[in-house]
Amino acid sequence: MSETPVSMSIDEVLSEFLTEQEKRLAPRTFRNYAYVIELLRHCLNGFGHQSLDAAEHERWQEAYDGDEEAFVHNFGPDKIAENLGEFLNYFMIRKVMAGEELLRAAGTVTKKLAKWLGERGHLDGNAVEVAVERGADAARELPKAERLSRLLYEQAGKSTIDAQALEEEHYVEDYLMIERVDPGALWFEGEIGPVKVAKAASDLAQPGWSVNIVLGRADDTWHLLEVGNVYP
Repeated sequence: MSETPVSMSIDEVLSEFLTEQEKRLAPRTFRNYAYVIELLRHCLNGFGHQSLDAAEHERWQEAYDGDEEAFVHNFGPDKIAENLGEFLNYFMIRKVMAGEELLRAAGTVTKKLAKWLGERGHLDGNAVEVAVERGADAARELPKAERLSRLLYEQAGKSTIDAQALEEEHYVEDYLMIERVDPGALWFEGEIGPVKVAKAASDLAQPGWSVNIVLGRADDTWHLLEVGNVYP
């Protein structure tokens, strides 16, 4: 197994990863890899500092004052694994206008990256295992969550209920976790439900997923009024 020094920066490691992948991938596939890595860089530079301890944060802040990409230039690849959850479960959902193909690619590429980092000695076995599992879950679940979000959004768009006319106790606007799924119906935390949905939507939904949602109760039934992102 060939190894590179662990002192390499995130920037150097990601560049090397892409150089190697370009040699083996078809051009279209490589473009997906390159775009996902570009997005990962943006995420790390924009949000990675939130995971730093006090001393690391001070070092980052000093560098950032003259370099907006200070995070990837000044920290090593161990910080990639620490921030994959932020990248896959927050950044890709809330900050990127990503369709199903890109969301699936994000999971696939991060899984490949984690294995590659392990092979090069940048991550230990436990970190690789966790990161690979996270990437595999994302490749499987993020496209489903995107489809569910679209289906619920389309259903909410057909609602004729006047939200302004609802009493306060019949109106909910929040991030709500799905607690139960039945064919054609969802229950949300706080004993809100059943909310009737298309069976195609309930087939995708999973207990434990959260939805940015607005619900209204009319005629003793909860209805979808607005729907944002779905978070696996």
